[in-house]
Amino acid sequence: MSLADLFPDGAHRFQMGLHPAEPGSFFAPRDPTGRILAERQRWLAQDPDRYAFLDPEAAPLLAAFAHSRSLPTSLSLAALGGRLEPDVLFLAPDATGEFRLRGGVLCFPTGWALRDKLGGTVAEIHGVVPGLNQTLGPAMRQMLSRLRPGQAWQRSNWGLAATAELNLPPALGRPVPEPPVRLDRLWLRVEEQLLMALPGVAGLVFAIRIELPRLDELARDPAAAAGLARALRAMPADLAAYKRIATIREPLLALLEP
Repeated sequence: MSLADLFPDGAHRFQMGLHPAEPGSFFAPRDPTGRILAERQRWLAQDPDRYAFLDPEAAPLLAAFAHSRSLPTSLSLAALGGRLEPDVLFLAPDATGEFRLRGGVLCFPTGWALRDKLGGTVAEIHGVVPGLNQTLGPAMRQMLSRLRPGQAWQRSNWGLAATAELNLPPALGRPVPEPPVRLDRLWLRVEEQLLMALPGVAGLVFAIRIELPRLDELARDPAAAAGLARALRAMPADLAAYKRIATIREPLLALLEP
């Protein structure tokens, strides 16, 4: 997917944007330098309880996922997280059929922490995003309930960041976008998200990869720059505030639309 494809034409709207995915390609290593795995291993060694946790009853989800990736099923959660470039989160249905977050490895969060969301339903986790549940909630529940083992779907989400750091939990107090605005001091934070039904168990894996093109690099692509500007103009005020874009929206538009 090109950067321009992240930004739909027309007025703002939440959309699933799902397309069939190949898990092998998604989880395959992409970083030839090894920097991403080294950073993941560092965070997991430094504070494993913050970045990796799984409800004990959800252990079969971890084993099923490891088996699906041809990894030893005896791997600990932290060891698994240090071998994979994406973050992996595990969801399982409760007695009512609602999928709840049971744990996972989250080394590179975008403004949230794993333990703060444990046990939450998908709707509860997304409740902080203005308008999302009202627009996509029913479709998300239906899609999750219909996933079958072997099926995998992919989508992308984006925001803006004032740092190229991958690990952005609230506790670390990373800088947020604010004036004065410079394209070489802002990054498009793209989440590539994969949702896969696990074989042999009632559960799903939700995996996240982070890509961070800097905005001065993005601006060299006229279609991507025009798409970002269009999305910024169309974004509702409450969503812009949630994404921490409100205070930089107008000056950023001035740079993207000279």
